[in-house]
Parts: sequence; C-alpha cells; structure tokens
Amino acid sequence: MAPAAAVAHPPPAPARPRRASATPRGLPYLLIAPAAVLMLGFIAYPVLSVFYYSLRHYNPTKPWRNGFAGLGNFTEVFAHDPQFWDTLTFSARWVVTEVALQLLFGLVLALIVNQTFVGRGLGRTLVFSPWAVSGVLTSAIWVLLYNSQTGLTRYLADLGVGSYGTSWLSDTSTVFPAAVAAELWRGVPFFAILILADLQSVPKELYEAAEVDGASRLRQFRHITLPHLKDAIVLATLLRAVWEFNNVDLLYTLTGGGPAGETTTLPLYVVNTGVDGHDFGYASTLTTVAFAVLLFLSVVYLRLSRFGGDDT
Repeated sequence: MAPAAAVAHPPPAPARPRRASATPRGLPYLLIAPAAVLMLGFIAYPVLSVFYYSLRHYNPTKPWRNGFAGLGNFTEVFAHDPQFWDTLTFSARWVVTEVALQLLFGLVLALIVNQTFVGRGLGRTLVFSPWAVSGVLTSAIWVLLYNSQTGLTRYLADLGVGSYGTSWLSDTSTVFPAAVAAELWRGVPFFAILILADLQSVPKELYEAAEVDGASRLRQFRHITLPHLKDAIVLATLLRAVWEFNNVDLLYTLTGGGPAGETTTLPLYVVNTGVDGHDFGYASTLTTVAFAVLLFLSVVYLRLSRFGGDDT
C-alpha cells in the first residue's frame, strides 16, 4: 500500500508592518491644555494668593503698614481676636442646625415622593424647585415674607401670634430661627434629590423578602433602606456642611450679619474684613484658618463614618 502523500502547508504570511499612529502623542495634552490653564488661573492662583497674603500685612488704604507679617496675623487671630471665636462658634451652630434639619426633612420628602401616587411628577417638581433658586433671590423672597407690615408676621399677628410691627430679622431672639427657616427652604431639596436617586437603586426583592419574613415597615427602613442610603447620606451631609459653613450670599443679603452680629459667620466676617475693612492680609489669614478647620473636620468625619467602606 503506497504511503500517504505529505500535506503541503503554505508558507506563513509575512508580518504586516505596524502602522504608525496617526495621532501625535502630545495631542491629548494639547487638547486639555486650555481647560488646565483656566483651572490654574481661576482656582489654583487665587488659593495660592490667599496663602501668600495670609503671611503679609496688606491694606491698600494703609500702604505704609504693608509688608511681611510672618505668623503675626495667625497670632492675632487665635490670641487677640474674640470676634473670630464668636463667629466660629456661630458657624458651628449654624452648620449643625441646618445640616441636621435639612437631612431630616430631605429624607422624609424623598421617602414620600418615592411612593406611587397620583400627581407624583408634580409633587417632585414642587419639592425640587427651591434648589434652583439662588441665595440672593431666596433672601429677597424671605425678606418680603418677614416684612412687618405686609409679610407673614402681619398675618400671624392677625391670628393672635406675635404682635404688629415685629420684625423677625431685627430681633435677636427670632433672627436665628428666621434665617434657618429661609435656608431650609432652599437646602432641603438637595438632600431630597440625592436620597431619592439612591432610593431608586434599592432592590425591590429585599423588601418583598422582608415582608414574607414578617418584618415591619420600621424594621425594613432600619435594616434595608438606611444601610443602602449610608454613603449617599454621608456624602450629602459633608458637601452640605461645607457649603453651609461657606454660606455668605443668603445671610449677607438677609441679615447682613446682624442684628448686633448675631448672625455673623466666619466667612461673613472674612467678607466684612476684606471687602468693607480693606484688610486683605488679615482676611486671607482668616480664610486660611477656615480652610484648615474644614479640611481637618472633613477628614475626621469621613474616617468616623467609614465612607465607601463595608460595615459588616
């Protein structure tokens, strides 16, 4: 029997030469260069300028006193400026009150509008719409509401609550809750939006299994809803705390820091020192201290809350 003929294999095709990339390697960096330059110009440069001027005496109206101050401004802040401690204390009170109440009301509203009911779309629009209003416009709205002649206080006086001619924004006993209420109206939708978005991601099967096991609505909320909302709540609380600490527009136009400095936060004190007092060196020092305080508290808060970690 004749042996089988060997199968001839075609020779391997020669390797194709690599085509040189048509895109230059530096093109991506060139494309982002305009945005990078703008960020450096509008963010990095002002921040570095604040750190620089915090070490100097700089007042354009008193040029003969300008010069290097070293740590003298910081010594003045911590050792000889009682208004710094007063404004820092009020800032802490303002932030804790606002963030706690906004979180509470935002969580309640998010749970409500997450349900299925007639007119839910309109309800969500009404809940979220105040977030689109600027701080200055919010102040203008609430100044009209608090007007002692034509505002809310007048109608409450007609109902026997309070007295005629009372201005809640000029009374030291009522200015704080009045300012808190105005900021609540604008800030609650922020929490409601973020929490509602996270509620949409909670698997429905978990609630169905819990109902089969006989878990009450309260236990479902505690063991299913809250654990899923933890990271959203931590992030929203941190962001809102930083924003409320730096809140200037609403308080500046609503109360101006008054009456008698009762609503002057640390950032508002910075504005008064730099813009009104023209002492930009000392204002920069106050800003640097505020930055350090916020950075320290933010790191501690994230560590204690275990943001992004597993609690199990």
